[in-house]
Amino acid sequence: MGWRSFTEQYLDSTGMFKDAVVSILATIAKQERVRISERVRAGLARARKNGQLLGWPRVRVDAAQVRKLRAKGLSWRQVERKLRVPRSTCMRAVE
Repeated sequence: MGWRSFTEQYLDSTGMFKDAVVSILATIAKQERVRISERVRAGLARARKNGQLLGWPRVRVDAAQVRKLRAKGLSWRQVERKLRVPRSTCMRAVE
């Protein structure tokens, strides 16, 4: 089973050069992935150089408020829902 391009006659994986066509296309795809990766890294480096913050913004949690809610007997899940902050962030704030 193979494929054939209607617009580019040389892209044909059903003929006698099927292995060569597939190998060439795989090489081109690999080079494009490398170029995309390089462009992404260059963009991130430029953003860092310009002082832009990357990633999600930091969430601030009042550790005293987490402790108070836990002292009332609330579970971590209830504290998480009440403060609208992930459970792991609440736990890290208390440590």
